[in-house]
Amino acid sequence: MIQCMDSDNLHRRLSKILGQIKAIDRMIDEDIPCEDILAQISAAKSALNKVGQVVLEGHINHCVVQAVANGDDKEIENFTKAIERFANMN
Repeated sequence: MIQCMDSDNLHRRLSKILGQIKAIDRMIDEDIPCEDILAQISAAKSALNKVGQVVLEGHINHCVVQAVANGDDKEIENFTKAIERFANMN
């Protein structure tokens, strides 16, 4: 089975997000101003949203294109669910 995602890119992005989350945790212990913590939370949330976008793009470009070509109604139905899940991330 061919993976529809650029896993190296995704792992790199997720590693950065984990670093951001750890930094936020340290900021709380260091009594950093709330607005600075909120800015970092927003940045981490945006980065995670971008990961979702990359996954969704890979899914469209590989899985959905292949499903349409093969007339795979079940996979097309799964795509609708994927869009709903991605939309709920925001």
